Amino acid sequence: MASYFEILLSITMILIAFYYYAVSNFDFWKKRGVVGPTPIPFFGNTKNLMFAKMSIRHYIKATYDQYKNEPMIGFYLMKEPSLILNDPELIKHVLIRDFSYFADRGAFVHEKTEPLSPHLFNLEAERWRPLRSRLSPIFTPGKLKEMFYLIIEYSQHLEKYLAKEVEKGEPLECRELTARFTIDVIGSCIFGIEMSALADERSEFRQMGRNFFDTSSFENVFRNKMKEFFPKLYDLLGYTIPERRLSSFFTKAVTDIIKYRQENDIVRPDLINMLMDLKAHPEKLNNIEVTDSLLSAQVFVFFLAGFETSSTTISNALYELAVNQEIQNKLREEIMEYCSKHKGELKYETVKEMEYLDKVFKETLRMYPVGSLLIRNAISNYTFDGTKVSIPNGTTVWIPVFALHRNSDIYPNPDSFDPERFNEDAVAARHPMHYLPFGDGPRKCVGARFANYPIKIGLITILRNYKVDVCEKTRIPYEFDLAAFLLTPKEGIYLKFTRVQS
Repeated sequence: MASYFEILLSITMILIAFYYYAVSNFDFWKKRGVVGPTPIPFFGNTKNLMFAKMSIRHYIKATYDQYKNEPMIGFYLMKEPSLILNDPELIKHVLIRDFSYFADRGAFVHEKTEPLSPHLFNLEAERWRPLRSRLSPIFTPGKLKEMFYLIIEYSQHLEKYLAKEVEKGEPLECRELTARFTIDVIGSCIFGIEMSALADERSEFRQMGRNFFDTSSFENVFRNKMKEFFPKLYDLLGYTIPERRLSSFFTKAVTDIIKYRQENDIVRPDLINMLMDLKAHPEKLNNIEVTDSLLSAQVFVFFLAGFETSSTTISNALYELAVNQEIQNKLREEIMEYCSKHKGELKYETVKEMEYLDKVFKETLRMYPVGSLLIRNAISNYTFDGTKVSIPNGTTVWIPVFALHRNSDIYPNPDSFDPERFNEDAVAARHPMHYLPFGDGPRKCVGARFANYPIKIGLITILRNYKVDVCEKTRIPYEFDLAAFLLTPKEGIYLKFTRVQS
């Protein structure tokens, strides 16, 4: 009898110890005078996230909205304290002024489980700094001007593809349409290869892109949840659940391209050529080991981030223009005016001069920012300027871009599409940290400048030829896919295209 009692007592003591361990950190923010939602044992503030009832970006927005008059908000990812910043000056310190304290994104690099995870977005500061400095020159204004004719070439492919699709008389799913265009642009401009996404619906690169962002895939959902809530366990699983499809495909694609160029003495001013140079001269990266996986990882992230963010932005812009016909008409007038100056031929300088197109571009990114959250990890102890709040090394800081962009105190009627928010006076009246679609500071999106061109040229190509309207398949109001990595619509964006009479 005593043995049963001892067993029961032992189990009880273990449960009590586990409970106290689970809640041991829950006074972290209270001791620092930082307000926030009350955590619950074992889950912290992440119960709805773990059971997929809410996405992290929508949880951050809901928490931000609840405490939006506070400069910072404390919450708990399970038992780990995390911080949401609201005050724009504190955000500026984290992203720019005190960047050296926040040089990491806090992302785990799972090199065993995901060989393509050590890419520019994820890498810790030690490898990120030299790699970023060597790869960023690919997006200088001079390089972009050189790439411009390639984007124009694929816009002509888009025009021909669209003409065939519109003839069928059915609504078009805009994300698929624009993804094929941006995949071809990225393939040609960044990698120097023909991806044939517009010409061939079975394009392997399109299939790989679709597979990566597939929110209906159990494997994708499982991996994302594991990485989000149990990153160390996910890493320990290592060789037992390796990601094979994408890793093997991109590694083979990159090694084949490099081999072909070496054998045929081909030199192009693109990403592949830069990576080949780094492999030949690792001293340029402070003698960081330059493996095939490291090279392939950079191609992988440029491909995925480049095509998906651009195609999503184009389709989101088309959605808002279909809903707001007067804005669409005004934009088309500008497009026609500028195109007529050069007999319909688009010039690099012409696109830069189109002010209303730029406003539409910026307003689309306000409503649907590419990076809805910016994450920074403190790499040493830090005290926020003008406060008594100190955080230890390893604390995660969240900058709620989506919430800031939809804050009615900053942007009146934030859910309405209004490009005039980006006229000169309105922009000057706002704090620069209240508009962060590509982030800011040294870890700002490396391809931000490049993104302008495929997005704007895609819109020009479509709107100078077609009027876009909502139809019976258009989901209104816009509904976000809670499981998606980016801010994307649930079940796509279907619109009706009608040829414009010239």
